Amino acid sequence: MGNDGGSIPDRRDLVRTKQKAEQADKANQLRAMWFFCALSKRPLQEPIVSCPLGKIYNKDAILEFLLDRKSFGDGEEICGHIRSLKDVKTLKLTPNPAKTPPSATSSESVPDRASFVCPLNFKEMNGSQPFVYISTCGCVFSQAGLKALSTTPSKSPGSDIPGETGKEKGPDKGQGQDLDLCPQCGAKYDRSSDILLLNPPPEIEAQMRAAMEARRAAEPVKGKGKKRKAAAADAEPPSKKKASSPMPTTNPSMAAASKAVAESLAIEEAKRKAMMSDAVKSLYAPKDGQKKKETFMTMGTFTRYA
Repeated sequence: MGNDGGSIPDRRDLVRTKQKAEQADKANQLRAMWFFCALSKRPLQEPIVSCPLGKIYNKDAILEFLLDRKSFGDGEEICGHIRSLKDVKTLKLTPNPAKTPPSATSSESVPDRASFVCPLNFKEMNGSQPFVYISTCGCVFSQAGLKALSTTPSKSPGSDIPGETGKEKGPDKGQGQDLDLCPQCGAKYDRSSDILLLNPPPEIEAQMRAAMEARRAAEPVKGKGKKRKAAAADAEPPSKKKASSPMPTTNPSMAAASKAVAESLAIEEAKRKAMMSDAVKSLYAPKDGQKKKETFMTMGTFTRYA
């Protein structure tokens, strides 16, 4: 090595050092969360919905997932907690007036501007600052803009984010605190539970997931539907059906009236038989008291099969 008129190797040429782990581009990750659907990875297009964990989806992608939960490869990992459309809320977004539609001829190297803004301070919804939505009405605001217009004083700077001040909010919620009004549509909401953060960090997402599971555990158990009840009734044996069927009830006045009519008819029949002559009685019954097979129509007639 060396002294041969060639190149002299350096340490970096002889010793292989451990390569640094590749790190994802945070700017691209931020852009993917705020500009693309979390499920289909397609650009966000209205109608746009959000789940209790604050993720943003295209509504058509959620419908496709609910119809076939295997339509997306990682669908169960991303939105497996969504059971039906009742678990998502349609967002009321404010379009960005400064955004211009891209032309077919121009090629821009600068990333497109956000499609939506906060209606209070016109901050763009691009991930540079946190955005929240109200679960009762679906209106979307920047967290700073909603705090500035809120009528109820907050206990801490992060009180709008679910789970950060849960210990402080617990006693106040039971005392029936006043509800705030949405600054855009006027709907009532509770700051302690109805404000959800969009695209939260992992630690806040874990708290939101715990709150979602607690709400679902407190939901009452749904009863059987009409079809299930009919199927269960058909599966029961006949003995149980007869035992479970209620006994018919009769009106006491109707029963008394029918009894009186039956007694009057019996008295009239007895009077009619008492006034009947012996000749007429002989037609119905023999004098010797023995009962014969002949009837009134065949009495006195010959039949070889008698």
